[in-house]
Amino acid sequence: MLQEIVISGFGGQGVLSMGKILAFSGIMEDKEVSWFPAYGPEQRGGTANVTVIISDKPISSPVVNQYDVAIVLNQPSLDKFEEKIKPGGALIYDDYGIRHKARRKDINVYRIKAMDESMKMNNTKVFNMIVLGGLLKISPMVQLANVMEGLKKTLPERHHKLLPMNEEAIMKGMDIIELEQEADCL
Repeated sequence: MLQEIVISGFGGQGVLSMGKILAFSGIMEDKEVSWFPAYGPEQRGGTANVTVIISDKPISSPVVNQYDVAIVLNQPSLDKFEEKIKPGGALIYDDYGIRHKARRKDINVYRIKAMDESMKMNNTKVFNMIVLGGLLKISPMVQLANVMEGLKKTLPERHHKLLPMNEEAIMKGMDIIELEQEADCL
């Protein structure tokens, strides 16, 4: 098993945290993991992305040219990463902030209305956990129990009371992700 994922959006959307939780989860399952963040000087409001690789075999490099999955949470991220998804791969997006949809026909495109759902939950801070739940639904690369343990390790102890709400958000993401466009058979 080898999964090469990029998660990209504005700083403050929980992009790096989502990647870190995914990486911790892989480590707890005794998998090889790479977590490679990239962001500008303005973490809040600037563009941020993280590449996460989870594999059963050693990882030769954290640098990836093509991804199995791209999660894009704003238009600049879609513009940058759509062409870097492997044919047959997956694109996950929240249409909040996306003006132009994906153009490629050789990838699976999934929409997740995570921002709308986080507002229904009265907590926009769970936005990234809803998105993570969607990812795990279409590509169950790690177990939910390990995701929760990874979340526990990344959250300060004073926020551990929020773990049940985050688990609910992950489950909600699994429920609401929708296949919008299936890759054309080649």
